[in-house]
Amino acid sequence: MRFHRFVQDGEGWGTREREVLFANPFLEVHRVQVTSPARQDPFEWTVCHRKAGVAVAAQAPCGGFVMVRQERVPLRAHLWEFPAGQIDETGKVEGEQAMEVVVATGLRELGEEAGYELGPEGEVVSMRHFLSSPGFTDEHTYLLWLRGVVPRSAGPARDAAEAISEVRVFSISELRHMVVSGEIRDANTLCALARLTALGGWESAR
Repeated sequence: MRFHRFVQDGEGWGTREREVLFANPFLEVHRVQVTSPARQDPFEWTVCHRKAGVAVAAQAPCGGFVMVRQERVPLRAHLWEFPAGQIDETGKVEGEQAMEVVVATGLRELGEEAGYELGPEGEVVSMRHFLSSPGFTDEHTYLLWLRGVVPRSAGPARDAAEAISEVRVFSISELRHMVVSGEIRDANTLCALARLTALGGWESAR
């Protein structure tokens, strides 16, 4: 797994050494020795490389948003989240067809996890990407606002690694309460809701 293209040496940054400490199909952990604009003497850091992801704020014609209740093994808990997933061919999100790959992945995850699709009058709005935890990983997630989603006839098609117990459309007032109470606490959903707020997405659903 290579560095994402937006992670480049230059302008005071340099890589002296790199060692792969762990690798599987989903992530790699590297020990790197680097220099930075603020630190000219080489120092070590541990970096986790992950594929880029996509999270989908899927808005139904009623104005509410589709969420899935998903089992999260590290937390030993179920969380209400926006549908999301990794981009299989991460390198393609950094070229000329980047947006096509992001949208295709988002629509795939929405269909597989929630059983929804973009309706005939639907609209796709890009909300750019965010960095999940830049202190140790280059992981980043693209955010999509899909307006006008409807249930698909085929229903969901989840893979064996997913354990989704429920799919619901939540109103704006319900989402606000879930944010304030801490029931919504994953970064994908919180960041998507923040971008929706900045874009006026919540207000448009009133």
